[in-house]
Amino acid sequence: MNSIVIIGGGHAAAQLCAGLVEAGQGARVHLVCEEPCEPYHRPPLSKTFLKSVEEATQPHKAADWYRDAGITLHLNDAAVSIDRATHTVALRSGAVLPYERLVLATGTRARQLAGLSTSALDNVVSLRAAEEAQRLRTRLMAAQDVTVLGGGFIGLEVAATAKALGKTVRVIEIAPRLLGRAVSPELSAHVLATHRAAGIDIVLGAKVGAFETEGGRLVSIEVDGAKLPVDLLLLGIGAVPETALARAAGLECADGIVVDAHMQTSDADVLAIGDCTRFPDRRAGRPLRLESVQNANDQARTATATLTGASKPHDVLAWFWSDQGGLRLQMAGLMPAEGTPGLHTVRRPGPGANPNAFSLFHYVGDQLICVESVNAPVDHMMSRKLLEARRNPDAATVADAAVALKTLL
Repeated sequence: MNSIVIIGGGHAAAQLCAGLVEAGQGARVHLVCEEPCEPYHRPPLSKTFLKSVEEATQPHKAADWYRDAGITLHLNDAAVSIDRATHTVALRSGAVLPYERLVLATGTRARQLAGLSTSALDNVVSLRAAEEAQRLRTRLMAAQDVTVLGGGFIGLEVAATAKALGKTVRVIEIAPRLLGRAVSPELSAHVLATHRAAGIDIVLGAKVGAFETEGGRLVSIEVDGAKLPVDLLLLGIGAVPETALARAAGLECADGIVVDAHMQTSDADVLAIGDCTRFPDRRAGRPLRLESVQNANDQARTATATLTGASKPHDVLAWFWSDQGGLRLQMAGLMPAEGTPGLHTVRRPGPGANPNAFSLFHYVGDQLICVESVNAPVDHMMSRKLLEARRNPDAATVADAAVALKTLL
């Protein structure tokens, strides 16, 4: 019973498989995926995948790779329970898998609104997995008007894609600004102006009221007292960590599966990685739950080290990105809360004096905390290196576009 059982089919699970194979441990691995296919890249689902019915999902690795690596795949077969006493996992098919070590990479599910079912209403959709993306694509091709409820990354990416397809697009956000939990007010304002200039109607601080349904479809939504007709609605109101298995197994959970710096849960034989975890971030000095490809991949590398006897504490700079039409947003580090004492921002022009290309360097006192880049990928890469090295370059220097950031390393 020396098997490593991995539950999940996202980026974290795929990276962990790759790490274990590289370490010569592939023959020990059982990968349990609820979806009927091998793990695939998810960022394209809100962009290129929606633009053409001929676009397919992009697998991390081909099926042959898993076979050649010795990994046993359990596709279209969800894990239904964990017995920590006997070190076994029961699957929907009735199979029971023994494990020496178990890894939960269960990800998240799309947050739903009470009384508004994406399964019961034909023109209401969410977007987390390929099946939902296919459903969204089919309905998007037929729709003329698209309403997006939620001004987060997924909502804005889909809104930009729908606009590029010639649809009339409206984004409804109850918060006073877009991306309010993830980016600075300065970047939020630029994103807002860019999308509005592209013809997307954006309502901020919206008061959402009644939803009117008829014949299995959503007919209208009340916003700020007005009844707005709905052709197609995307629910983009965030995600909820998938913790049901962990909770039922008695593992500690708190807005995610709680893990230590080695990705171990409250049971040392059970690890958890990716969007479903709440982990101690040494740079932030507090527990975090992050939803990003980068975080999933980095945590998988930490888990690989733990599982192969080369354990080391997780200490990785957070970085993430979002492509929204003509906007490439790249963030390195975590934005401090608004009102943090000593917080100030320096703007660095991007290449070619393009007003739509720049970086925002955020300092607390003299310490560089976070850098947000718009259409400036080289500055983003150099900013990551500065932050990883814990360098604190002079604010006046980084504001001078004539100074190459690599000279500050």
